[in-house]
Amino acid sequence: MAELNIKKISSLDSADKFAAYISDSGINLGFCPVMPQPEKQAFSRPAISNGHVIGNRWAILPMEGWDCHADGSPSELTERRWIRFGESGAKLLYGCEAAAVMSSGRSNTRQMMLTAETVESIAALRKKVADAHKHKFGRNDDLYIGLQLTHSGRFSHPNDDQKLESVIAYHHPLLDRKFGNQNTPVLNDDQVEDIIRHFIEAAKLAKQASFDFVDIKHAHGYLAHEFLSAFDRSGKFGGSFENRTRFFREIAAGIRKEVPGLDLSLRISLFDMLPYMKGPDGQGVPMQVPGNYKYAFGGDGTGTGYNLTETIKFIEMTREYGVNMICTTIGSPYYNPHIQRPAAFPVSDGYTMPEDPLAGVARQINCVAEVKRHFPDMLFVGSGYTYLQEWLPQVGEYVLEHGMADFIGIGRMVLAYPEMCADSLAGRPLERKRICRTIGDCTNAPRNGLISGCYPLDDFYKMMTESLKLKDIKAKLKRS
Repeated sequence: MAELNIKKISSLDSADKFAAYISDSGINLGFCPVMPQPEKQAFSRPAISNGHVIGNRWAILPMEGWDCHADGSPSELTERRWIRFGESGAKLLYGCEAAAVMSSGRSNTRQMMLTAETVESIAALRKKVADAHKHKFGRNDDLYIGLQLTHSGRFSHPNDDQKLESVIAYHHPLLDRKFGNQNTPVLNDDQVEDIIRHFIEAAKLAKQASFDFVDIKHAHGYLAHEFLSAFDRSGKFGGSFENRTRFFREIAAGIRKEVPGLDLSLRISLFDMLPYMKGPDGQGVPMQVPGNYKYAFGGDGTGTGYNLTETIKFIEMTREYGVNMICTTIGSPYYNPHIQRPAAFPVSDGYTMPEDPLAGVARQINCVAEVKRHFPDMLFVGSGYTYLQEWLPQVGEYVLEHGMADFIGIGRMVLAYPEMCADSLAGRPLERKRICRTIGDCTNAPRNGLISGCYPLDDFYKMMTESLKLKDIKAKLKRS
């Protein structure tokens, strides 16, 4: 595969250079050359969700920190991350953390888990976040805080970070081969019902902990997302659209019945693509399957394009359960990361980008805009913006001003530079030395059994022994 001629975002240091580059590259990406004054920014406008006033249009996306205690309760490291979310200036904390609803669904041994034993410590942390926000910005009555509930499914590591203990909805011809699941038993319907019960019980605990809403994660190849493409599964949770969406419907119906007053949201991969693998030259290439590729929910059958017919049908159905906010993403960080989180550098077990990452950013933004047009009265949180770096606020402002999304979500960017939100809202220049360059160490670390954090830019993580371990691991991988 030919080497791509990709310019570093940091070299595009003027609006004219950035505009010329995206034009010359044929990338459909709008941006505001000059940010409006703070009081005129689309970012500064409040929004309303289920009667809750949300003070601005910045959102912090849910992440996995790999830094909780063994029982799933938050550690001091978790507390530091969350308080920085509260101090970021964003008024929508969409999920704070991806919290497992049961042990079998933990993606790692230090993932947050919401149980009767951990709920008090998680509630105390939520309060600290709200208090920190009020201390810095003077109020928190316009802060909307949720918790993401998830089961990692095929990517579960509940007992050993190096031992995959997959929980699968069906046998996938490519993912089984990629992750060694050929002999993994498929969940039976009784086991599925038990997992559903755990989601509902976790939602009860989330309300006890005073979260405003819960997000039922249907993204990134995790269990709920996998059910959406379970064409080959028999029984009431597979085959037809009605059956493939039953997992969500039973969770949502249970929450509405048993947890009144708790808002319900959804993070969804709007579409998926074929799994990718490292090619001979290191660039990502799609795995191949004969004929039509039916396993990509929201896909067009080719494995490399999308058709949002079922996605739109599913979102329409969620409205029956009170969902009015959707957090968008696409694909999976485990098998096609270049479409899910465009980046300048591959992660340690990944591949070099097969396209200009800006094209990946634009694809995701324009896909969200397409869905938003179908649901103008719903709130959509966009993601996949970090690669924009210096130009993130300007592109986000354009998206908001043109009604292409309702919130701009940031994930790994907030690890390095949480105050980007507040600085942008105040019209202050961005601190370029703190801007995430998508080096990927926040992923490289957990992929190698270490806590997640911004090792290149955050002095707190630079000084940890894990930083030296990570450098050694990367050096060994480079030599191999």
